[in-house]
Amino acid sequence: MTEHTIEKPRVCLLGVGDMGNALARSWLAAGHPVTVWNRTPAKADPLAKEGADAAATAAEAVAASDLVVTVLSDDASVGASLADADLTGKDLVNLTTNTPDEARTRAEWAGRRGARFVDGGIMAVPTMVGVPEAGGYVFYSGSRDAFDRHERTLSVPLATRFVGQDAGMAALHDVALLSAMNGLFAGVSHGLALVRDADVDLGSFSGLLSEWLVAMTTTIPDTVDHLESGDYTTDVVSSLAMQVRANTTMLRTAQEQGVSPELIVPYLRLMELRLARGGAEEDGTGVIDLLSGARH
Repeated sequence: MTEHTIEKPRVCLLGVGDMGNALARSWLAAGHPVTVWNRTPAKADPLAKEGADAAATAAEAVAASDLVVTVLSDDASVGASLADADLTGKDLVNLTTNTPDEARTRAEWAGRRGARFVDGGIMAVPTMVGVPEAGGYVFYSGSRDAFDRHERTLSVPLATRFVGQDAGMAALHDVALLSAMNGLFAGVSHGLALVRDADVDLGSFSGLLSEWLVAMTTTIPDTVDHLESGDYTTDVVSSLAMQVRANTTMLRTAQEQGVSPELIVPYLRLMELRLARGGAEEDGTGVIDLLSGARH
């Protein structure tokens, strides 16, 4: 008997938007039977034509499999969709975007309903699903036993990274990375705004910008070392005092180019505040203390 002759576990998938469609197709392509349900039934029709079983209700879909995966619009939709479903003995894997506290509350809710709960944060777009070389993956947290039981199935569409039995950890990792991404995009937007109307070849500049940002990411481990040691002055290459002096040049340049500095001013102001509080010999790590001032 080979792996191909063993029936693979059925997946119940609630929510077949762009991401749900991609996940379902990946499981179907790998030979998994898939039962799908969507609030708008017609959206499940294409998957039904490709071999999925379309359920009339979420409760019916849940009854078809021990593994229930939700990819819905928000946390409230998860509760509403599963309100009439029997979750006893089920493993609920929630890939719906949520906050850490929402995930923890949903885990308690699932437990009261007789289910084990695993939360997930998808670090990919639909076109990356089922394409290992694209590098997409999903953070998972919650019931380790449930995750271990289904890891092989969950790893079919995207790689898996288990980050703890606290159900909120996947969402926290997800949002932390997305928040850093947005900050990066803010800086990229400001930089491109500065040069777009100048005599600058944007194609060449984009290469320079990418190279510079990649080089700067090598400083992240140093920032983490400072946070863990509590000493922000060790091996400082560019002191906060020097950085703040340079910031005035950035602001004047933005003014000269007719570019709003609104994307970078909040960070520059925090640097100034940290300097005023005695951080002249530090690098920029102290800004993190200001952001989390209620706890540090």
